[in-house]
Amino acid sequence: MRNQIARISLFALMVSSIIWLGAVNVRAVIGNELLNFGTLQFKTNLDAELEGEVFRLISLSSVIVIGGYLGTFASAIFFVSTTTLPFKQNGWLMMSAILFFMFSPVEFYTLYLDWKMISLDFFFNPSLTDFRVLFIHRLAALAGVPMIALLSYYTIVGLVVWQPMKK
Repeated sequence: MRNQIARISLFALMVSSIIWLGAVNVRAVIGNELLNFGTLQFKTNLDAELEGEVFRLISLSSVIVIGGYLGTFASAIFFVSTTTLPFKQNGWLMMSAILFFMFSPVEFYTLYLDWKMISLDFFFNPSLTDFRVLFIHRLAALAGVPMIALLSYYTIVGLVVWQPMKK
């Protein structure tokens, strides 16, 4: 029974992580339309309606990011607690778990900021200035640690594919 739960949680982990990482990339591409290349300064030639629609798309994609991450987090906990693979003989699995759970406080903080943007969009009548302040705060959050976390998640993908340190 334990092996069956591990397999189901592994499948849920794969599906939810694909959804989560895909939505993160989509949100980054959408948000890139607002900023000058390589800076945190907004483009000056954007129409207010276009900017509002981009912020709406960012908040909609954040809904998928939040759902995908929570599904990934829950299924990762279930998989790690029910797997029969020994961590000592599978270094790739141990490294993947450490990298993922090490950055979970960072992700929960950024999910909180995402939730603030979602609630601002859906429940209030915000100005573009409110969105801009929250968007820049989200991008500059924790001095770049969320970007390091994203790079570690892509490292996890490589670890799972090539499975180094396997005895």
